[in-house]
Amino acid sequence: MMARDGDPKYILQVENRRKNVFVTQLGEHREEEDEDVHYIPVIHEVSYICSTLWAGKILQHHGKTLQKTLLLQKEVEHDQVTAELIAKRQEFKKQMEMLAKRSAEFALKEEASRARALKFDRYLKECEQKKERAMKKYQDEQKLNKIKKNEIHKLKEELKELRMRQQKLQEKVTKCKVYEDFLLKLIEMLPANYLECGEDSLIRVLIKRHETLVTANQSLTTNLSTLQHNLEKTQREFGTFQEEHDTTKVMLISKLSELQSKCSALQGKNTQLEQYISRKKGHFRNQKEELGRMLLAISDLAEQCYMWHYGPLKEMPLLSKLDMIQEFILEKQEIRQQTMQTDEHETSSCSLKERPHKSKKQIQDK
Repeated sequence: MMARDGDPKYILQVENRRKNVFVTQLGEHREEEDEDVHYIPVIHEVSYICSTLWAGKILQHHGKTLQKTLLLQKEVEHDQVTAELIAKRQEFKKQMEMLAKRSAEFALKEEASRARALKFDRYLKECEQKKERAMKKYQDEQKLNKIKKNEIHKLKEELKELRMRQQKLQEKVTKCKVYEDFLLKLIEMLPANYLECGEDSLIRVLIKRHETLVTANQSLTTNLSTLQHNLEKTQREFGTFQEEHDTTKVMLISKLSELQSKCSALQGKNTQLEQYISRKKGHFRNQKEELGRMLLAISDLAEQCYMWHYGPLKEMPLLSKLDMIQEFILEKQEIRQQTMQTDEHETSSCSLKERPHKSKKQIQDK
């Protein structure tokens, strides 16, 4: 008995076991702590930030963690992944909304530019109409003024001609005054019954000849005056027609030049608009291609991460595909974490089993 009591093999070494105390707080700022007491935190329905902090501290506190802490860590990781996925989904949704908003703004700007172009065209048309009316009024006034000036000039010329004719007639009267005096003297010298002579007499023949000549002269003068009047009228009409032709020619030339300038301006605007539309089409085409690539990538991931309880893949909407991918990734992460934890647990258990064997060998050596 004494030999056994003195043999170090049979000496029982009892460790000073620590007491387990459940607390509701971690107690970071606890100044006095007993070395023999092991504080185990109790957590119920904590917030997201607190759960992440406390789970990390609990896992750092001791090597052998409880199952609840592991579940809490898994929940924290799941919440992080879901939060990231929700953030990405919101970001994608915002980008789609921004794209729709930009397309709507582009459509509104295009409609506004069309309305402005129509208003500007109407304004130009109104200005052209006003200009044409003003030009027509000015040309009509110019024509009337020219006609009045021509009439005044013609009347002045007629007045001059009449005065000249009056002078000529007065000169003729003065010249014929001698013949009048001679005839008066001759009449005085003739007998009183010279008119009662026979029709075959020389005086009667002369008088008749003179009357026929006078009537012929009057008819010829009237015909000459009518022909002169018609000639003047035709000349005036020809002048008016010539002026109208010149004015219409000038107006048509001005309109042609204005239309050519408008056509060149519209061609420049059309080229600018075509370039702008081509740039916008290229931008939308690139965005459409990016969206198509994203959708193809999502469909490929959905095919790789297919789960039967989500239904057929062809009839599956986009959000359900994303949910299926998320669930698949989370399951893979959980499996990986579990395998890593089992490996760590096995390594830790193997290290704990090897430690007492080493201590026994050391005792035997001693």
